[in-house]
Amino acid sequence: MPLVIAALVLLAALVLGVRALLGPKVPAVEATRGDLVQTVVSTGRVITPARVELGAVVTGTVAKISVKEGDKVKAGEMIATLRDDEQQAALAQARASLAEAEARTRQLTSVSTPVADQNLRAAEATLELNRAEFDRVRQLYEKGFYGKAKLDEATRNLQTAEAQYRSGLAQAQTNRADGSDYALVLARRDQARAAVEVAQAKLDNMHVKAPADGTLLTKLVESGDVVQAGKKMFEMAVAGDTQLVLNVDEKNLALLAQGQKAKALADAYPGQPFDAEVFYIAPSVDAQRGTVEVKLRVPQPPAFLRPDLTVSAEIIGARRSGTVILPSDAIRDAANASAHVLVVRDGRVVRQPIKVGLRGDGKTEILDGVAPGDAVIPAAQASVSVGQRVRADTTPVVRVPTAKGDTFIR
Repeated sequence: MPLVIAALVLLAALVLGVRALLGPKVPAVEATRGDLVQTVVSTGRVITPARVELGAVVTGTVAKISVKEGDKVKAGEMIATLRDDEQQAALAQARASLAEAEARTRQLTSVSTPVADQNLRAAEATLELNRAEFDRVRQLYEKGFYGKAKLDEATRNLQTAEAQYRSGLAQAQTNRADGSDYALVLARRDQARAAVEVAQAKLDNMHVKAPADGTLLTKLVESGDVVQAGKKMFEMAVAGDTQLVLNVDEKNLALLAQGQKAKALADAYPGQPFDAEVFYIAPSVDAQRGTVEVKLRVPQPPAFLRPDLTVSAEIIGARRSGTVILPSDAIRDAANASAHVLVVRDGRVVRQPIKVGLRGDGKTEILDGVAPGDAVIPAAQASVSVGQRVRADTTPVVRVPTAKGDTFIR
C-alpha cells in the first residue's frame, strides 16, 4: 500500500511537472477555410415616393367626405366636397348666357347676313333703275321736253337710291366674317364661354380630388367643418415603388454600391423577410449623426408594409469563397493598421501581424498572416503574454441551457 501511494504521488508530480513545462491550457479558435459574405446592417423606415397634403383652395363648409383613412384612391377620384350651391347657380347662369350668345351668333349667320345681302341686292337694283331714269329725264330736259321740276325729282330719287345702296352695303359688310357686327357677336360668345369656364373652375374648387393614384393616410376634417383656404384636410401617399430609407453609419460607406441586394425585415413582422435593392446613396454625409442616407427599392412589397413602418435591412456586399476565416473577436486592433492576432506556435504565444479583408457576420477574412488550422487566442484572453508557453484548447464551445440561463462549456 505505501508503494501504491508513493507511485501515485510520483505520477501526480510528473503530470504537474509536464503541465508546468508545457504551460497552462488556454481557449483558442482555429482559423478555417470557407465562404464569407460581407453585409451592412441598418435600421430605417418604409417610405413612399411622395406624400401630398390636400386641402381646399377656398373657404367653405365640408358637405361630404367620400373616403376613409387607408383607402386606395385613383387619380381624379373625389375625396371631399364643400357646399357648392352658389357655384352651381353661377355655373347655370353662365351657361344660359353662353346659350344666348351662341343663338345670336347663329341668328347673325343664318338670318341677318342673308337678309342684309338681299337688301343690298334690292338697293343695287333700285339704284340702277333710278340712275337710268335720271339719265332719261336729263336728256329730255336738255331737249326741252321736261321742266326743271321733273329733273329735280329724278335727281332726288337717284340720291335716295344711292343712299339706300350705301346703307345696305355697310349693313352687309358689317355682317360678314370680317365685319364689326360679326366680330362683336363672336367676342360676346367667347366672353360667355370664358364665364362658363370661370364658373366651372369655381365649382371644381369646391371638390377635393386625388391628384394621383395612392393611399389616404390621414383625415383631419369631418362633415360640417368650416375649412379655410389652404388648410390641410388630408394627407395621401402617392402610389409608386415601395422604398426603404436607412441611415447607415458612414464607416460602411465604402461597402455600399447601387444595385446591391438586401434582405429586409419589419420589426412588427419578424418572421417574414422580403427582398430589397439599393438604388440611391446620398452624395453627402450627415455630419451631426455621422450617417449616410441609403434608399432601397422593394420590387415585390408584402401586403403588410405601411408607410413609416420600422424595418431592419441587411445589405449584401462582397462575397468570398474558399478564403481563410477567423472569428472577429479573435483579432486585436482590428480597426487599425496594426491589426494582429496571438497565435500558438510550438507551444508559445506569438504576436502575428495580419491583413484583414471582408468582414461578415461575426467573422473576418484573413488575407495574410494566418493559415487554416492555426490556433488563435481570442482577444478576450488578456492573461496571456507574447512568448508564454501555453497549450491551445480549440475544443468548440457548447451552449448548455440551464434553469439559471445558458452555460458555455468546452
